[in-house]
Amino acid sequence: MTGGDPMEIGWWLASRASGLVALGLMGFSVALGLAMAAKAFRQPGVPRVLLAVHEQAALAALVAIAVHGITLLGDRWLHPGLIGIAVPFAMDYRPLFTGLGIVAGYLAAILGLTFYARRRVGAKRWRKAHRLTPLVYLLAVGHALGAGSDARWVAVLLVASATPVLYLGVLRALPPAPRPSSSRAGSG
Repeated sequence: MTGGDPMEIGWWLASRASGLVALGLMGFSVALGLAMAAKAFRQPGVPRVLLAVHEQAALAALVAIAVHGITLLGDRWLHPGLIGIAVPFAMDYRPLFTGLGIVAGYLAAILGLTFYARRRVGAKRWRKAHRLTPLVYLLAVGHALGAGSDARWVAVLLVASATPVLYLGVLRALPPAPRPSSSRAGSG
């Protein structure tokens, strides 16, 4: 990069910024989804509002993922081409990590957009598939750390954002705690 033409790095900056926005929105949406699944919000009306926020954050993440891939096409240093941004592991630059990002993008689109087809798919089957979204987030984190040229400072942000996702994911994976027996509540 010579620095003569601002657009020489402009496409890279746009792609990196949209990728980080996508990752942040995805992390927020996944954490919120996991918190709702763990029934962390029990106040009347709150889950409905949070579900709408969760859905909008997921949709905004999908838009940012698309912008991330499309703006890479203008990157004069990477020159990924359509194959490079569309076919996992085909890009010359760090193929494993760019491939993880492409797979994560496709899975995010499939799992996110099937929300609108859950009646056709079946709510139970859709919920089972939707449980894979934390995995999609982890793939995206791997992509950001392995494909990003500025991964050191991004790692700090990822640890801060991934910690609640990891914690809520572990809570979700654990079996539910047994409920106290109602027969003991009245004695005493």
